[in-house]
Formats: sequence, structure tokens, C-alpha cells
Amino acid sequence: MSIKDDGSVNPSLNPALGDFIERALARRTVLKAGLGAAVIPFLSACGSDGDSAVAAEPAPAPAPAPAPAAGPQPGQILATSVPKSIGDTVVVPPGYSVDVVYRWGDPISNAAPDFLGDASQGWEAQEQQAGDNHDGMSFFPLPDADGRPRSDAGLLAINHEYINPEYFYAPGSDPDNWLLPFTADKARKALAAHGVSVIEVRRAADGSWGYVRNSMYNRRITGYTPIAIQGPAAGAPALRTAADPGGVEALGTLNNCANGETPWGTYLTCEENFNGYFGWNDPAYEPNDMEKRYGLTASGFGYLWHTVDPRFDIATNPNEPNRFGWIVEVDPYRPGSKPVKRTALGRFKHENVSIVVAPDGRVVAYMGDDERNEYIYKFVSDGIYDPENPSTGANILDSGTLYVAKFQPGANPDELAGTGEWVALVHGQNGLDAAAGFDSQADILVNTRKAADIVGATMMDRPEWVAVNPNRAGEVYCTLTNNNRRGSDPASVNAPDGSTVAGSARPPVDAANPRANNLWGHIIRWNETGDDPTALDFAWDIFLLGGNAGKYPDKSDLRSGSAAVTPEVMFNSPDGLGFDPEGRLWIQTDGNYTDAGEYEGQGNNQMLVADVRTGELRRFLVGPSACEITGLAFNPDGTAMFVNVQHPGEIGGHPNTPMIDGATVTENQIARQPTLFSTWPDGASASRPRSATFVVRKDDGGVIGT
Repeated sequence: MSIKDDGSVNPSLNPALGDFIERALARRTVLKAGLGAAVIPFLSACGSDGDSAVAAEPAPAPAPAPAPAAGPQPGQILATSVPKSIGDTVVVPPGYSVDVVYRWGDPISNAAPDFLGDASQGWEAQEQQAGDNHDGMSFFPLPDADGRPRSDAGLLAINHEYINPEYFYAPGSDPDNWLLPFTADKARKALAAHGVSVIEVRRAADGSWGYVRNSMYNRRITGYTPIAIQGPAAGAPALRTAADPGGVEALGTLNNCANGETPWGTYLTCEENFNGYFGWNDPAYEPNDMEKRYGLTASGFGYLWHTVDPRFDIATNPNEPNRFGWIVEVDPYRPGSKPVKRTALGRFKHENVSIVVAPDGRVVAYMGDDERNEYIYKFVSDGIYDPENPSTGANILDSGTLYVAKFQPGANPDELAGTGEWVALVHGQNGLDAAAGFDSQADILVNTRKAADIVGATMMDRPEWVAVNPNRAGEVYCTLTNNNRRGSDPASVNAPDGSTVAGSARPPVDAANPRANNLWGHIIRWNETGDDPTALDFAWDIFLLGGNAGKYPDKSDLRSGSAAVTPEVMFNSPDGLGFDPEGRLWIQTDGNYTDAGEYEGQGNNQMLVADVRTGELRRFLVGPSACEITGLAFNPDGTAMFVNVQHPGEIGGHPNTPMIDGATVTENQIARQPTLFSTWPDGASASRPRSATFVVRKDDGGVIGT
């Protein structure tokens, strides 16, 4: 739902913006405990970027948050699980409600057009509407009249990862292929549906949530938005193009998967599978080793952008892919500010980033590279962050040391635990020099995967989200989604010369990745030595193994999963991961939803909650048909949980996949009859399924998860 307004540009219950600013300047303080709501106007204000109509003054910084609402022991989880589901709806426990807040195509201003259900709108409309396939997001609270963070009003920064063409485009004239003819305008519409939304959301008097359609904060960042490039790789030869000979400004951000937020009140969006948007038209073109290592191919993911836009033709613009695969910093409180790509954090297929401030004030960023057989990284800043002076966060991510993880087994391999070390990816160290093809630190950051190959980092089963325990800064969790190549023949590892084709290696089973053909995935946990995030070694264990306890009841069989995985509560492919303010660990899945074979009894993708102290696990939520459950954000007092549904109705092996004349429908058929499979979230009024953000709340107004 949207909250429309035809009056003030900020029609909230807040005082006038001018009053806010005056109070904020008088009492600018920073939020503690990772609330990420201190507002610092440090990103370069450069006026409208074409996706934002208003260049606002900075919002005031909220004061420290009030104590959490009264509830059970921190971290305690609900007593029972919801059952699995294969339905086309969101299932939550009794006593909870769901509000759909922001759907693909929802307008971000009163001037923007409403969504047309026939998908006929072009790129001009899409630039003013919610993007597609919502993914990671963060909640940034707005302040109350006294400058304290509100739990009933804030800004949501939401990633839009990609599109599903069969639903995204109105069918063309070719009866055999709905996508044809493919035009430059279609490519631009798709680019407009990528990137990030920033929207204001509010809780109404009845407890429900909606977005403020005409908020001054609302903006879209797309595949056409100018974005600064900063850090050691800025200006490097590999980042220079004819359109940007200085290599300091990219056009757009793409495949924005998960996210992070900073203590100084900014949003971090992560570029993941950027390779899929590029290709080449020249059949004689031969990709180099770096292009192979990052998964660039002649046709990409089939989006066809390279056929109509030379920017995405590698043969024409070989450096353009190097300008993607970064972490991008966005100031949600300043819609006129320019986003920044932070190159010191490395270039790879970033899933999310989890930020923590070490005891000595250095900023630490944990990251996973989401592909089979890739690595886990952390970055440690050179600079010191002072919470009493949030301006110290400005550009702090531009200078520091990037590390990659090595996991070693323990004395008893049956314990699924061991030790590890962080290896620096620094020019001139650990074999990373000119002889290895690195003339500078910039070269290492542009080709981070090769650098990690050289130092012998541990190949992991698709490292995705990373989360730091808010009650123990040195305790870190990472989802390893799956790896069907683990332990398969012929065995191989990523070549140290960086020539391995992305995701193609077949590494043997190891202590940290203990299952061959890892269909269900697992969650690894490590404790930094001395609980210091800057430490260079750690101890690790496997917190949770996904599996099928119904099919494999013998718990000595790793396919059964951990002890907490039972026939009633089991899952595959953990993906999204995050802690709430009270220390519960939330786990979201993006896996196989056939509910058959190795996945029998697991149903639709879901969200689980774990007590990290006891190991208890509950199924909290189940999504609609064929979707991914992703995105996780809480308001400061934990009474609202924001979640995203991505690609509902995606064609695959779902039990509800429609049939025509005894055969599974094709994309061509479903493009012409888009409600055959799913009508979520609009139900009977739906014209097609739409990715969307929803809010889970307790009917009694209490803390989520209890």
C-alpha cells in the first residue's frame, strides 16, 4: 500500500523539515548498536542525477535508540514452527499480520505514473517506479521531534537485482518468442528496473505499514545513474572507457543483490552477477583470462543488451565490465547525493557486506563472493571511526587492507570445526607482484579473484550473506548456499594463474565444506581471536547443516542435516542472513522448491529463526509459489520486520507450475498469460506476479520472533 499525498512533500507527522534541521545541527549524535541512523552529508551532493527530483537538506541525526520493547530473554525464539507450504501466499505464525508495502511498478512520487498491469509502460515510466526483483534492504529511522530515532517512520533502501523478462515485457509480435523484436528501449526499461529504491515508510494508527508516495526522500538509482569511483582502483587503466577516459565515474549499478549499512548512516549495495549483462557480437572475439574468471560469455544471461547497446558489447567496450562488481555507498537521507563505488573492498560477485567497528575504532567489512568455489573476504580500514564524530566515516572505506580466508581442519575432523587465517591481498606481499601480473594495488582490486587464487584461499560452497552477532563482535556467520560440483570428478581447483572459468572447478571435500554434491548448503561460523574483528586468525565451526531429515533420518549421515534439522523443520540453500536487535538469527532460503526427491517435504522457500545460544531452529515464514525469500530489515524496537519476495511465479519445477495440453508452460506462453502461475501479491486483481516488500508485525504490537 502507498500513502498518497497531494500537499507537503513530507506529509508525515514529523515537524517541519526546517525545524528538524535546526534541532539536528544543535544535537548531532550517532546511533549506537549498529542501528545505522546517524546522518552525515558526506557523499558528494551533486544535484539531481535524473532519478531524483529533489535535492534535500540532510535529515537530522537521531539520538540513541530507546530500550527495546519488553519481551522474553534476548534471543529467545518462538515456541513452534509454521508448517511448510506450496501455496501462493505468505504464511506467518498465528498472531502475526503481513502488509504489502512496495511492489514492482509502484510510483515513487505523485507525478510518476501508476503501474499498468499489461507491462506496456516504457523506460520513462519505469525510472519513476519501483524496480523489479527486490533483494537486500536496510531501514534507516527518521527522527522524532526530540531527535530520537522513530520506530514508526523511516527510509527503506531496497535493492532491485534483475528482471524476469517473461513478466517484465509486454509480448511482442513474434508468435514464437514474446521478447522479439528486442529494441534499445526494452534494454533501457530493464536498466531502469535495476539498482536501488529509497522510499519513506510509515506505520499507520491501526498498526499497518505503507510507503509515502510523495516523500522528498524517495529516489531511484538505476543502470543509468552517474556513480563516482573512489579508492585505489579509481582512474586505473582497466576502468577507463571512451565515455569516461579518467576512469572515475561509472554509469549505473547492476545486479544489486544484498546489502549492508554503516554506523554513519549510509547504505551499501552490492553488485553481484554483473557478468550476465554483457556479451559480444563479434564471433571472432576471444575472452581473456580475467573475463573467463568472472564468467563473461558471448551471450551472457540472454538479456540481449549487448545487441542494442554498445556499452554492453565487450568487443567494443572491453573495460566496461570492470566498472561493475563493486560495493556502492548511498546516502539515503540526501536524495541529491551521488553514490560512490568503493574499490578498496575488491571486485567480485558481492553478495552482501556486514560492517562492524573494532575495539580500536577501525572499520571491518565482511563479504562473500557468491559463486561456486569462491571465497570469503574481509576489509580492515586504515582510518579510525569515532562514533562521537560521524564525519570520520567519510571515505573511510577507501583505504585499508583486503584479506581472504583460509580454513584449516581441527584435530578431530568429525567435529566439523577448525582454525583459520586471513591472508592479505596487498601488492608486493604473498606473491602478488608484477611477476604474477599485478603492477599495482589497483590491479589486485580489479582482479581480486586471481589474487585470492594465488594465495591459496579456501574454495567455499557459494559464500552468500555474512552476519555479525550483535552481542559478540568477533562472532561471524556466513551462509554457504550449495555446490553441486563439490567432490565431483574430475577433481580440480581454481588455478593460481587466474585462468579458471568461473564456477567450473571441482574441489574435493574439505573440513569447512564437508559434503560432496552439497545440495542443501550450510552456515559456517567463526570467532575472531580475542573477539577482535581485526585479528588475523580465528576458530570456526559449522553452525547449521541444511539437509533432508525426512529422507535421511540417520543423523550420522550428513545429508540429514544438523541435529536441529528435523522432518518438521528442514530447508535447503540458506541465503539471506541477519540478526535482529535482540540477537535472534534469521535465515532465508533461495533454493529448490520442487518439494520432491532430495527436497521432499521442504516446500516453498522460507524464513527460519535460530537461537545461536541453544541451537534451536524454527520455521517462521513461508513465501508464495516459486519465489525467493530475501531482504531483511528491522525498525529500531524490533516490532516491524521488512522482508522481500523475489520472482514469485518463476518458471521451474514447482508443484504449482501450470500445464497446457499436458506439458509445462513455456516462457512464451506465460508471457501471454502472466497470471497462470502466480498472482502474488495482488491476488484476484492481479495482472501478473510482482516482486514486493512486505512487513511482518505482531497483532499485539510486540517484538517480532517472540
